Amino acid sequence: MSTARPPEGADGGAAAPLIPVLAVAGVGLIGGSFAAALRQAGQVGRVLGVGRNPASLERAVALGLIDEAVSAENAAARADLVMLATPVGALGDTLRRMLPHLRPGALLTDAGSTKSEVIAAARQALGGQIGCFVPGHPIAGAERTGPEAADPGLYRGRRVILTPLPENSAGDVARVARAWEACGARVSDMDADAHDRVLASVSHLPHLLSAVYMEQVARAGDARLRLDTAGSGFRDFTRIAAGSPEMWRDIFLSNREAMLQELAGLRAGLDRAERAIAEGDGEALLAQLDTAAQARRSWRKE
Repeated sequence: MSTARPPEGADGGAAAPLIPVLAVAGVGLIGGSFAAALRQAGQVGRVLGVGRNPASLERAVALGLIDEAVSAENAAARADLVMLATPVGALGDTLRRMLPHLRPGALLTDAGSTKSEVIAAARQALGGQIGCFVPGHPIAGAERTGPEAADPGLYRGRRVILTPLPENSAGDVARVARAWEACGARVSDMDADAHDRVLASVSHLPHLLSAVYMEQVARAGDARLRLDTAGSGFRDFTRIAAGSPEMWRDIFLSNREAMLQELAGLRAGLDRAERAIAEGDGEALLAQLDTAAQARRSWRKE
């Protein structure tokens, strides 16, 4: 069972924060907001940043998100908790670089939007040390990217799903949960396969639809006229299309089986709507629209 560094206080000093040293791999919207929220809550000591873009890391230092930029190896040797907020496809390589240098008692967690493939990559990279990796996914985000997008309030009141492994100790899962709770999040557990199936429907498919639709508009011969004429409905529907292309590519491919099932269901619905319009079948079209309207109205309020 992993243990955190002991708190101060025996000599009358202040107790150490929940995470004395945090390392964040990927200091953008998700990782940067995690660090910012913990710093605002007074629950982190030093924050190390890991990334591929030196200019981005320099900006993160200037913004106060991290205290210094370090290598993955150096972060592993010093951190009590490592937050992996890289694109899903880069997680395995990052873990392989960190593994030989992990300090005793260190915990690893992630913020990836898919879990089954992430867990498989982590098992391959970490081998017998897989127990120090507690998979997670915050149900929060925005279309902004980079260190400038970091928001200490991003996770406040939002749900975070952990998908614990059989090798995780209860204490380690609780430590990761406490870190998220310090960010203001509501934490719950879920099976990894169930997570991927549900998120394909309510998170991943909406992003793909928004992006594909936006691409269709952008490629039209009169794209400028369409964009100049677009209003609030277009703005709301396409907002998430502005998200990180690299990140969403990795998510779609990582969750391919569930995505293909959702696309098949969507295609059937589009076929029904197309058939009703082509045949002038107002009753069938109304029934489809009414089902959608009633479902949306009964969904919880934000």
